[in-house]
Amino acid sequence: MADMDAHDATLTAPFAEPQAAKAQRLFSALRLLNQEQAKACAPYANMLYTLHPTWQEARTLDALPWLPVGLFKRAKLASVPDAEIVRELRSSGTTGSTPSRIFLDRGTATRQSRALANIVTDFIGRERMPMLIIDQSDLLNNKMALGARGAAVLGFSTFGRAHTYALRPDMSIDWEKIEAFLTQHSARPVLLFGFTFVVWQYLLEVAAAKGRSLQFPKGSRLIHGGGWKRLAERKISKEHFKQTIRTALGIDFVHDYYGMAEQVGSIFMECEHGRLHVPAYAEAIVRDPLTLHPLPQGQVGIIQVLSELPGSYPGHSLLTEDIGAILGEDDCPCGRLGRTLRVDGRLPRAELRGCSDTRAV
Repeated sequence: MADMDAHDATLTAPFAEPQAAKAQRLFSALRLLNQEQAKACAPYANMLYTLHPTWQEARTLDALPWLPVGLFKRAKLASVPDAEIVRELRSSGTTGSTPSRIFLDRGTATRQSRALANIVTDFIGRERMPMLIIDQSDLLNNKMALGARGAAVLGFSTFGRAHTYALRPDMSIDWEKIEAFLTQHSARPVLLFGFTFVVWQYLLEVAAAKGRSLQFPKGSRLIHGGGWKRLAERKISKEHFKQTIRTALGIDFVHDYYGMAEQVGSIFMECEHGRLHVPAYAEAIVRDPLTLHPLPQGQVGIIQVLSELPGSYPGHSLLTEDIGAILGEDDCPCGRLGRTLRVDGRLPRAELRGCSDTRAV
């Protein structure tokens, strides 16, 4: 593979580039990635020229080739030798399904970490706050082969300090640890992180059943993502989720994010206006479920995600199993540039990718 650090994408500010300029830059970067991945990963080359035989004629981002995200469940797709792999990520597949396997070399892991840092600090600032992680305390026991939840916790933990886990290994609430955390850090805002469904089922519902509330310091923030399918099945809206967080925890600043194990680092964070922002290192395209043609702004279809960060595996252009719509370009009231996105859920009868919808212990 070429030395991707020669032009480090993560040096680009995440939301300062106008959409037209970003699209032109990403097109060149992703076209080069197609060529490099095809040379380095034979299974990818076979699929590329089978699914997209005329891809080299592409002149725009939405004409570049993509792979169905489910292929990472079925094949080992790596473009570096095994000796260069420093970490393996796995989606936490639903019962009976095979998880995706994502292979990271040092360069890819570094780029993804830097990108994640740039994105998250744009929303919460650079000061590292005391951090309460809403997950089981033994989640990171095997850091070499991480599930989606573990990879997310490991990545987001860099934005906090004095890390405390709210749940015991059996997913029960550790009230003593939480209360000690609140006592020790009562004077300044803190940061909470967890997967959406874990936060709801294992913290909020249990606290409500026991008649307990937890008041966090003013200015505290919660970052959460994944698990919306389970909440939607129970008819729990995003608005109800946020209101429950305000009532039960006293937290007004709540940031959802959209991301996946197959493209760690280039997450889409939710701003104060409820829009998911596509960063400079990535792009989102929405396609018609039947024709797979790109859809205009506002129309609901299958989400394709692109990222210039992967180098050790061909995960730079993936057709997901999620549906949503592009909300706008360079026009969010928060002032961040680029596309904004809404995610509505999973494609009906799609094979589920897993992520946080199941408990993986």
